[in-house]
Amino acid sequence: MQAFYADHFVLPLPEGHRFPMGKYARLRQRLLAELPEVKMQEALPASRDELALVHALSYIDAVATGSLSAAAQREIGFPWSPAMAERARRSVGATLQACRSALSGGWLAANLAGGTHHAYADKGSGFCVFNDFAVAARLMQSEAPGLRVAIIDLDVHQGNGTAAIFAHDPTVFTLSLHGARNFPFRKEPSDLDVELPDGCADVEYLEALERALDELERRFEPDLVLYLAGADPHEGDRLGRLKLSFDGLEARDRRVMDWAWQRRLPLAFAMGGGYGHDPEATVQVQVNTYRTALEYASHWAVMAPARGTVAGSTHWHNAAA
Repeated sequence: MQAFYADHFVLPLPEGHRFPMGKYARLRQRLLAELPEVKMQEALPASRDELALVHALSYIDAVATGSLSAAAQREIGFPWSPAMAERARRSVGATLQACRSALSGGWLAANLAGGTHHAYADKGSGFCVFNDFAVAARLMQSEAPGLRVAIIDLDVHQGNGTAAIFAHDPTVFTLSLHGARNFPFRKEPSDLDVELPDGCADVEYLEALERALDELERRFEPDLVLYLAGADPHEGDRLGRLKLSFDGLEARDRRVMDWAWQRRLPLAFAMGGGYGHDPEATVQVQVNTYRTALEYASHWAVMAPARGTVAGSTHWHNAAA
């Protein structure tokens, strides 16, 4: 399974900043030590033209040149620096590469960061500069006309930027399970929003996810799944307000990956948020996601990688069927 990283592009954040920048390098260290089957590759930066499939050129250029206003930087939550601009492009690039890997025969691939779902077409927000899933969906559609994309967003915070970008697009289905009373406090309507109460734990969450996946299947037939596997529903998260255990989050990942696997849908995933009181707890949630992903990648390894294209859509075939 291929995974793409950009953790060596580190934002110079002020002392006491609450964003846990170190979790990305720590995740890569853990994967290299414990799950060497994950094949690591440095992410390439998304180009200006690729970003412009979603984002306003004026905003892209403001990020590139450092001409973002002080208010825009506050809304993003990061002070501008050359490293901030480069990391933002690489974070998108990692998801683009993961999607290409999944679609070109790998079936399952990942971005060790990404999931920047609060970014709108013309602005960033909530630690998100550019919207990697939105750019990836648009670029994959430009390369495979007719491709239909399902975005399954299981970060604890609603994917407001993603929802706004695809509000009137029938080729992209946005599903978000999130805390009802959590950021963003002004939600955007996704195709399917599932709001969860504070304190929601494993059983209630997994039942809600099952209903949501059933509804997604009734309403949409995707060719590609983008999965935001946020660590912040964990009970130890500072910002999450939900109460999922390690086992509950692993069951969540398994259910999404199994749903895609049973339908032979290529899947690319990113890690989204995670702000644990103990940073190692956040990283452990993410390591568990990769361990589960490797199980499903091994299923694909025994399949013949036959690929057919019908009306611009990608379909996968079990050679034993």
